[in-house]
Amino acid sequence: MKTQTSLALPIDQRKLRLALRPRARDAHKGDFGHALIVGGDKGMAGAALMAGEACARTGAGKVSIATRSEHIPAFIARTPELMARSVESADDLMPLLTMATVVVIGPGLGQTDWSKAMLGAVLATDLPLVVDADALNLLALMCYRDNNDTAQAAKEALAGDACVQLQRDNWILTPHPGEASRLLNTSTRQIAEDRLQHAQDLQQRFQGVAVLKGKGSLIATPEAIYQCRRGNAGMASGGMGDVLSGIIGGLLAQGFSVNDAACFGVELHAHAADIAAKRDGERGLLATDLLSPLRTLLNP
Repeated sequence: MKTQTSLALPIDQRKLRLALRPRARDAHKGDFGHALIVGGDKGMAGAALMAGEACARTGAGKVSIATRSEHIPAFIARTPELMARSVESADDLMPLLTMATVVVIGPGLGQTDWSKAMLGAVLATDLPLVVDADALNLLALMCYRDNNDTAQAAKEALAGDACVQLQRDNWILTPHPGEASRLLNTSTRQIAEDRLQHAQDLQQRFQGVAVLKGKGSLIATPEAIYQCRRGNAGMASGGMGDVLSGIIGGLLAQGFSVNDAACFGVELHAHAADIAAKRDGERGLLATDLLSPLRTLLNP
């Protein structure tokens, strides 16, 4: 990528408006993809649920969630449109992967043996991916240059290097600065000092598209770096990243390219947050508050 790191392009608003034209009158759910959310280890159900809801509200035709068995009743009670499935092993996950058109992995995933088994199974597919949260932390663990016991154990738990692709064209990584620092083996302070350079470094290291979250989120594609000009301080609350991963996954499921899904997903997420903050204020803004304005933005 030949991008000059002193410049970032704005997200193309005209292209986004054209992409959100009304659907064909004879459309059916099979036209809009089947997104699979993988996450929600014990005690972290909410993250996977928020990602699933955001994915569905973005317009994915079907959304499944692969999660721990104890979460299923709560998921069905809150959002029966989501197909929540109990997954306790990589073997349990395989049938769901064969039905999915895109996978979002990371929200509430954790870093347990279960988490590593889920990530290993997902990475062994060639499906388009959105990789967030603890899935990024596990990737970072796999990238350690030394051969300490922890790194080696992680590699073995992820089914060995033969199954693991650490570079691929069809994934979107969505780290916040802390996760980015672990992926690049640097510090959050260094990330903050040159966000553009580090966004580019992430894309070049892992290929695909890298979204470096934060004020003025950056989207690094193979051709250019884009910057979101929207967003507000109310977004500094738990769950915002889970909703973003779901939005991006929902766009991917509907056939958007990885570049457009990342750029448009970040833009829609920030714009929905601005609308919600303008209505009720920044303080106390919750991630699920974005879902109502998000739907309005998706139907101009």
